[in-house]
Amino acid sequence: MGVTVDVHEVFKYPIEQVVASFLRKYPNPMDKNVICVKIVEEKKDVSTGIIYRKRIAVCQNVVPEILRKRIAVCQNVVPEILRKVNILKVPNVQLEEESWFNPQERNMAIRSHCLTWTQYASMKEESVFRESIENPNWTESIQKGRISITGAGFLNCVLETFASTFLRQGAQKGIRIMEMLLKEQCGAPLAE
Repeated sequence: MGVTVDVHEVFKYPIEQVVASFLRKYPNPMDKNVICVKIVEEKKDVSTGIIYRKRIAVCQNVVPEILRKRIAVCQNVVPEILRKVNILKVPNVQLEEESWFNPQERNMAIRSHCLTWTQYASMKEESVFRESIENPNWTESIQKGRISITGAGFLNCVLETFASTFLRQGAQKGIRIMEMLLKEQCGAPLAE
């Protein structure tokens, strides 16, 4: 089945400032779930000017402790299905993010996916930063995420519902962090 989350935001700052803040967003005390972010590849296409980056984020496992405890208790009752979700007990989750920043066209495309739990879950996100139609000095952000859980039987729906709520809250928290960073580093937003 799967769940999707769509988030749209306009930052009243130029794209160059938004991209710079995005790349510095984590780790951040406002979101303690992101432990670290490492750049594993970065290159610039000299013919197009496009800057490609691949980063790996290490995040705390956010599956609620109570859900993990219930799974552990229930393993005696329904061991076959619940044994499959033992993987939920890992302390950290890794995400891979790839981005393509085109300074000439003033846009950045971002794709990310989860490297952990791949046999039971698919988490993918696609985002775009682009010049706003309303004002060329503003930046429009569009995020689309999808999570699909398989192999956990009746728990698929429960885990997807939790994931949907967590993703929506995480996206909103990410926007607040970006706004704070932009204000700290660039001053007040640009007026209309």
